[in-house]
Amino acid sequence: MSELESMRLDKWLWCARFYKTRSLAVEEIGRGRVTVNGSHAKAAREIHPGDTIALKQGNIPKEVIVRGLSGMRGPAPVAQTLYEETAQSKLNREQLAEQRRRAPEPAAALAAQHTGRPTKRDRRDMERMRDPWGDRWSASIED
Repeated sequence: MSELESMRLDKWLWCARFYKTRSLAVEEIGRGRVTVNGSHAKAAREIHPGDTIALKQGNIPKEVIVRGLSGMRGPAPVAQTLYEETAQSKLNREQLAEQRRRAPEPAAALAAQHTGRPTKRDRRDMERMRDPWGDRWSASIED
């Protein structure tokens, strides 16, 4: 960490290892998934130690307080010293993880519906849905 007073939001998110590249950070900021002190921000927004940043990494929301600024991206242990996650954010993350763990397996529902190869009736029903006109090439009534 150096003695910087402020730096760009996108660069800080990259240095703190929230996103793999600065362009990904810019993209997420542009989509409105990153806020600074409760308001939407642009990538060039200057941040300072003490600012609160709310962001989403995938489906996981996080809220962190900026503790330091760094002019370059370093190893993960150094990057983790640049911020502190709020207690509420940690609690929310743990609750989401618990919900995901307790949720039923989506593939189990699909396996329960499918009982094997389609029957002759199933195939005819599928064919009717695909081609409701059958052999008719026109909607007019032929005499």
